[in-house]
Amino acid sequence: MVTAQRRRRARRALSAAAAAVVALALAACTAGSTAVDPSPGPGGGVRTDVTVAVAAEPVNLDFTTTSGAAIPQLLMNNVYETLVKIDQDGAVVPLLATSWDVSEDRTRYTFHLREGVTFSDGSAFDAADVVASFDRVRTDWLNAIKGKMDVVARTEKVDDHTVRVTLDRPSNAWLANLGTSVGAIFPSDLDGVDLRTTAIGTGPYTILSVRPGDRIVLAGRPEYWGGPAPLTTITVRYLSDPTAAVNALRAGDVDMLFNAASGDQVRQLDALGTFQVVEGTSTGDVLLSFNNRVPPFDDVRVRRAFAYAVDRQAVMDTASAGYGTQVVAMVTPQDPYCEDLTGVYPFDPARARALLAEAGQQDLQVTFDVPNLAYATTAAELVASQLADVGVRVRIVTDEFPAVWLDKVFTRHDFQMSVIQHSEARDLLTVFSHDYYLGYDDSVVAPLAAAADAGSPQEYVDGMRRVARQIVDDAGGIVLYLAPTLIVADPALTGIQPNAVTESMDLTRLAWR
Repeated sequence: MVTAQRRRRARRALSAAAAAVVALALAACTAGSTAVDPSPGPGGGVRTDVTVAVAAEPVNLDFTTTSGAAIPQLLMNNVYETLVKIDQDGAVVPLLATSWDVSEDRTRYTFHLREGVTFSDGSAFDAADVVASFDRVRTDWLNAIKGKMDVVARTEKVDDHTVRVTLDRPSNAWLANLGTSVGAIFPSDLDGVDLRTTAIGTGPYTILSVRPGDRIVLAGRPEYWGGPAPLTTITVRYLSDPTAAVNALRAGDVDMLFNAASGDQVRQLDALGTFQVVEGTSTGDVLLSFNNRVPPFDDVRVRRAFAYAVDRQAVMDTASAGYGTQVVAMVTPQDPYCEDLTGVYPFDPARARALLAEAGQQDLQVTFDVPNLAYATTAAELVASQLADVGVRVRIVTDEFPAVWLDKVFTRHDFQMSVIQHSEARDLLTVFSHDYYLGYDDSVVAPLAAAADAGSPQEYVDGMRRVARQIVDDAGGIVLYLAPTLIVADPALTGIQPNAVTESMDLTRLAWR
């Protein structure tokens, strides 16, 4: 049994060793850098390092208290793991749990844990870590997704490798939710650990260095329970300018672009024939967000008018060069309750004008807070133009992302309208809850969702479809399109996961041919 004292000793030893490695790495960086040859590594051997370009940088490493998809995008699967995982087909499969049993009344889950697993601080993974991690969601988490664990009544250690979780009612959604960041497993002993700067997980990689505004470097764990990590290092560079990202790829400074280039640029790179282009699905709904708490968006007629005024297909064609999927509800094709609702709000400027007139808003002006992300700024310009065609004057305010946008829009709710991609899996009920930044009145849908979750699998599907239809009818926000996963990479890079089935950018299988 690994005690807290042993864990602290292991953590201090690891920290000292990591500090020495980071110091050497940073010293090497000061000597300048050259373009990386995507062919064999030094001495003719196969390369063991990869550099990936991503657009949005995390503000810190703590997704338990900090919102924003950029943190779990980097850390989930790569550094932190869960009891179960959502595979590329959307199925729930074992990860840190090798199997589980469910009681007949569907309120007790008994998880059988994988043995021989260690955290990156050297301590052993056991049932106490699962109990502590689940309990912390209730007591310490501030992230809105913590609500996905509200159904848990208690978590108990049966023995070192068995955990029993009791729910206060049956839940169709809970097991799949465990495969997202809310189910991340941390060491039970986090005394003195600042999760904003330190990540201790069971995954194949650990944090080697952080250079704010530039990059985060992951180091492969040779002692990983699934076998040594395929790479010694993965450097994740944050390039919010898609042109800079493309130039870095073409120069050989990065090996892979993960949703870092515009759709037009992806098509151009594909035409060159020198890179592999991978298109997959995602959970990233690009949402035109309304602050339902404030005028004019506290009036459903105005929200519906905006839904009719916006040509969503044209927005997708412009912002994503046609890549993506047209949806109107925040439900993805992987969700069991998905249904086609795209016909609810056809592009109809005349109807939009009529609804605005009915609401007494013939001379309406709104402020549009837009994060400085390429897809968002491009979409915003077209949305503003389409709204102008129905008599709405739009003032665009560009907010630095993540720092300003998260504080102003997400935290303080100081906005009227915005646009952002929501990447969390099955986040319909999170986004459209009364205490989320949209301020949507969920008094009708909350009991419908609760009844669906506790019902039979078919009742779950039918009930959640009712919920989605109600939210669409209320036009609490408008999904402009479901973003694709667009990856452009060196043709010798293997192990690319095309489908982003959760918020994770899964790099765990990357390797060189």
